[in-house]
Amino acid sequence: MTEATFAIPLWADLLAIGIGGLQGAMFAAQFRDRRLDLLGVAIIGIAAGFGGGLIRDLLLNEVPVALQQNWYLIVAIGAALLGMLLERLFSRLGTVITVLDALTIGLYCAIGTTKALSLGLPAIPSVFVGVVAAVGGSILRDMLLTLPIALMHVGSLYAVAAVAGASTLVTLLAIGVPVFIAATICVAVTFGVRVLAVLFRWSLPEQRRIERIPRIAGFRRPRQPGR
Repeated sequence: MTEATFAIPLWADLLAIGIGGLQGAMFAAQFRDRRLDLLGVAIIGIAAGFGGGLIRDLLLNEVPVALQQNWYLIVAIGAALLGMLLERLFSRLGTVITVLDALTIGLYCAIGTTKALSLGLPAIPSVFVGVVAAVGGSILRDMLLTLPIALMHVGSLYAVAAVAGASTLVTLLAIGVPVFIAATICVAVTFGVRVLAVLFRWSLPEQRRIERIPRIAGFRRPRQPGR
């Protein structure tokens, strides 16, 4: 489907990790009762910054990219500590952080999906890898903080945005669109769905159970013998 892996520039990759680390620290700083120390905040930042990339590479049976460069860990830890120290200041920039977060999801979704395709995975598993790369950091963050995983509860459409972007990417590559253009559109679609979900508070319907099976018109239950 794709002849080359879509590779984002190092600065963009580090920016994504930095935003993830910053958000992870800001999120953890809200829970004063947890009394996290500097090491705890750094671990949360690392998990939020490139946790999705780690899971992606493990699924693809490859050495994690985050372990092939010195800068990944440095940026993740630095951003996490900065987010902890300046939590009140950065909390006022919620709109900017949300926009950059949506861009980060799109970038990780695009590179995860195309990397899976370039390694020979079919379309649907490649979409799955892309979605995991996009949302994996938030899952690890919640697990480390022993919180309910936000992704699995009613709220903003993180995973749905990633599914929309990854599916768009796979479709465009299938009809012959160049990989860079397809990946760019993937980022735009993911970004758009995520931002719109935040603005308009879109969410998936809450789970429901069927209380009773509706009767089909004209259908009569067979009479029991002896009645």
